Amino acid sequence: MRRHPLKLLGAAMGTALLLGACGSLEPTPYTQDELRKRVTDDKVRMYADQEPVTLPITFYEAAARALKYNLDYRLKLMESALATDLRDVASYEMLPRLVASAGYVGRNNDSGGTSIGIEDRQVSLRASTSEERDRNLAGLGLSWNLLDFGVAYYRTQQRSDQILMANERRRKVAQNVLQDVRNAYWRALGAQRLLPEVDGLLARTHKALGAAREAETKGLLPRQDVLAYQRALIDSVYLLTVRRQDLEFAQAELAALISLPPGAKMVLADTAEPTMPVVTKDIDRLEQLSLENRPEVMEEWYRMRVDDYDLKVAKAQLWPNVGITLDSLYDSNKFLYNNAWNVIGVQVSFNLLKLLQMPSLNSAQASQTRTAEARRVALSMAVLTQVRVGYLRYQLARQEVEFADESLRVDRRLLEYAQSARTASVGTELELIRAEGRYLLSRYQREAAYASAQAAQGRLYNSVGFDVLPESIDKSDIPSLARDIEKKMGEHEQRSLIASSGMQGSGNATTPLTSVTQQH
Repeated sequence: MRRHPLKLLGAAMGTALLLGACGSLEPTPYTQDELRKRVTDDKVRMYADQEPVTLPITFYEAAARALKYNLDYRLKLMESALATDLRDVASYEMLPRLVASAGYVGRNNDSGGTSIGIEDRQVSLRASTSEERDRNLAGLGLSWNLLDFGVAYYRTQQRSDQILMANERRRKVAQNVLQDVRNAYWRALGAQRLLPEVDGLLARTHKALGAAREAETKGLLPRQDVLAYQRALIDSVYLLTVRRQDLEFAQAELAALISLPPGAKMVLADTAEPTMPVVTKDIDRLEQLSLENRPEVMEEWYRMRVDDYDLKVAKAQLWPNVGITLDSLYDSNKFLYNNAWNVIGVQVSFNLLKLLQMPSLNSAQASQTRTAEARRVALSMAVLTQVRVGYLRYQLARQEVEFADESLRVDRRLLEYAQSARTASVGTELELIRAEGRYLLSRYQREAAYASAQAAQGRLYNSVGFDVLPESIDKSDIPSLARDIEKKMGEHEQRSLIASSGMQGSGNATTPLTSVTQQH
């Protein structure tokens, strides 16, 4: 203590400070400024590094933007990268351990002793020491353990399968995003086509409703006729308002899917509607493709191997363990004859009682295999059901489009007739507004039917498990990515789905209300 008072005082002060710090660890909530900064930073990160929208957006460009900038898909990409990093970390566990050490040892008195005779118990030596009070130590040790190597090997294989599972989850998210875009895009395009005409008709309807109320007040028409007229106008306003809300929701949904910043103007490319393909009647082929391609089935198959590696690790721990060590050591103790020396050692250990676990592990492995297979078969059955239901829904959706086209043609002719018979009378004006409302409603139903057919086509693609992603997304710009998606979707259709030429959307189906009005 006399030789090292400063060291002891420093140790005491360090201990006191450490205990004081441990006693003052109170929870510290974020401040309001920190919360506001976090919200601002998150908003910036949501829409960072996005290519600006300069032209009307086509369907394939919307799909490319959704896949490139969708936050859920970005999260799955990060999970795949994390799984890869964890696999790399686990692979290093198979290497031998090479440990370098250095240190200092000091004590306040001498280490030593005497010796006595075993038989007579007499002291044979005076007290002595062979160790300095203060000395420096250094070492470099190489060790390898057979059990650690085996466990690390199985864990690395497990991490590799988890990478594949993460990739399958990423594929599934991409397929779901594409299906959502297909559903929202065509509804949003219908909204872009119809909203101006719906707003115009709503304005005319409100004006007619005001004129009817004025006629009721002045007694220009029979009260019952005026009230019936107002009732019909209110019903028309209600239907148009509900449809308008549906159209606006579709645009908001698409904007969210393609990660457009709030307030950004979205203009869709109003091009000719693509052909609705006629799907092959070979359901067995579609079912075979689904079982081969569906990410959920593949992920479940990989999970079976991942779970099996846990049992392999448990079995590896039952067998003898071999450890090899090779150390190079140094001690500055001046009393030593050799201050540096090398040590080599081999050790074999075997826990015999652990072998009692072997029957239980074999039984657990068999049960786990049967459970995993049953789960995969049940999932495969659900997949086959989705394929058959998706096929039927698509066929019915195509028929619904045909029916909507025919209904639209009839309502357009009724509107033309109402416009031809238009006079200044209130009753004729009501019939004209009704005809225009029915026509707009038919157009809405036709747009909704076509969007539903596109959504049914997307669900069928999704049920089969078609993958439309190119090899790399981050390295491609939006136009290139859109072309790749279009090309890949066309290849899937030609190879797997198309039986003959499909149904083209009717050109008359999208005739604007204004063009019908201008004809008369």
